[in-house]
Amino acid sequence: MAKKDPTDLSVEERLKTLYQLQTALSLIDEKRTLRGELPQEVDDLEDEIEGLNTRIERIQNDIDEFQQAVVQKKREIADAESSVSRYKEQLNEVKNNREYDTLSKEIEFQTLEIELCNKKIREAQAKITEKGEELEKNKAVIEERKGDLEVKKGELDEIMAETRAEEEKLKEKVKELEGKIEPRLLTSFKRIRKNARNGLGIVYVQRDACGGCFNKIPPQRQLDIKMHKKIIVCEYCGRILIDPELAGVKVEKPVAPAEKKTTRKRAIRKTSTATSKKAADANDME
Repeated sequence: MAKKDPTDLSVEERLKTLYQLQTALSLIDEKRTLRGELPQEVDDLEDEIEGLNTRIERIQNDIDEFQQAVVQKKREIADAESSVSRYKEQLNEVKNNREYDTLSKEIEFQTLEIELCNKKIREAQAKITEKGEELEKNKAVIEERKGDLEVKKGELDEIMAETRAEEEKLKEKVKELEGKIEPRLLTSFKRIRKNARNGLGIVYVQRDACGGCFNKIPPQRQLDIKMHKKIIVCEYCGRILIDPELAGVKVEKPVAPAEKKTTRKRAIRKTSTATSKKAADANDME
């Protein structure tokens, strides 16, 4: 049997299909609501762990740089000490005061260089200690966050396992229904649903009002909705409106308080009779 073109569907069939689609989508929304904030919490924890890993990597790089600086300064100290030893040996062989002064200045300079390198080493080692403490703190935090993530993922997987099969069936139904709807109408429906607070793109009339925003619908517009001749949207919220009967919804009609009206009428009649009787008695008295 050939598949029916969505554009060939009557307005009544389009509205029915749209309402069925809305029902399926609402059920999917309910399933997702059961998950609560868990998906967002899992994403936040994963982002935080990724940020902590980046921070740990940066701290470790800083520690490596400071350690390399210490090694470099120790090498410079060794070279300076070697130079000092060499210059001291040369002092014994000087021939004049000029050479002596030059060698003395070199020894003094290298000694100062050694002191400066030792100072840089102490500063670097202090930084290494500081960064090491920061590294350990971040490692402790990341382990804690990983534990939280495992718990949250476990809770989410448990909920997902309970609803996954049913949700997949609903998704298949949604895909099937979407294939029956005219693309332009489907796009409009999705846009309306996206902008609606409760995710309802099509609603039925309830007590002469829109089922989405609960604003009153004029009688003529209600008549047009019941005729199923064209797609009508709420002039207040923009949702598509459908007749409750077409949506398969039973709406209880309010029962008129007939007994109260009858009682009131009887009371009026009694009052009128009593008034007439009083008037007749007055005439008789005259």
